[in-house]
Amino acid sequence: MKLNNSVPALALDSLAPGQNLESYIQAVNAFDLLTADEEKELAERLYYQEDIDAARRLVLSHLRFVVHIAKSYSGYGLNQADLIQEGNVGLMKAVRRFNPEVGVRLVSFAVHWIKAEIHEFILRNWRIVKVATTKAQRKLFFNLRSSKKRLGWLNEREAQAIADSLGVNLKTVYEMEGRLTAHDATFDAPTEDDDEGPALSPVHYLEASGADPASVVEQENYETDANEQLFAALEDLDERSRDIIQKRWLNENKATLHELADVYGVSAERIRQLEKNAMKKVKKVMSIEF
Repeated sequence: MKLNNSVPALALDSLAPGQNLESYIQAVNAFDLLTADEEKELAERLYYQEDIDAARRLVLSHLRFVVHIAKSYSGYGLNQADLIQEGNVGLMKAVRRFNPEVGVRLVSFAVHWIKAEIHEFILRNWRIVKVATTKAQRKLFFNLRSSKKRLGWLNEREAQAIADSLGVNLKTVYEMEGRLTAHDATFDAPTEDDDEGPALSPVHYLEASGADPASVVEQENYETDANEQLFAALEDLDERSRDIIQKRWLNENKATLHELADVYGVSAERIRQLEKNAMKKVKKVMSIEF
């Protein structure tokens, strides 16, 4: 069978949806659809002979299907031309992997690859913050809107029905609904001149006061030096005084004066005096005020 390899000149000049979407759609619709025999012959030439021209013909004849699929994702607020471009990437991947011996038409095989690329693009660009990372969240992202029967928030019965139909838990449904209804906020949006209320931009309430590298290093050095001085001060104490300070001040479960009095067989007042004297020695060595 002899295939016609000619391609409309206008179409070749217009195969860039980002420049003029209407011209692009007209161009891809100008390519003739392939019959089953033509498609099989081209697919065999590509599969067995690595014929690049055959791959080109297969891609061009299926571009109109990418446009049709991309239009079904127009509700996500993304540029239609970008969706088509990503779908075209999926189509080319499908053509490269298509096995003519399987016995299915290329369009049936390519749908999965086209949608997969469009899905990835939407997940990357629909929000600044990624809204779907796990498999269950990705499934919900593309099914939750179509599963909702009304515009308001889901009630428990509706949420449970969606969870059951998609094979996810109820908590995941509610979490994704919250993400889909939320809006991105500008991190450092300026406040209005006449706005006398508190600044609501995240930059004003998400600032980490201890995030300055110099302050962090300074604090770490201070703590290290203080710990070294503390251990040195404890080493200068006698064993009983050191044990009293350890159990009264340093242990997670601190001992009472009466508990230590029972251990050493003295009065609680005596333990207090020993503690006071030991603390004076520690202060002197560390040269700081407790």
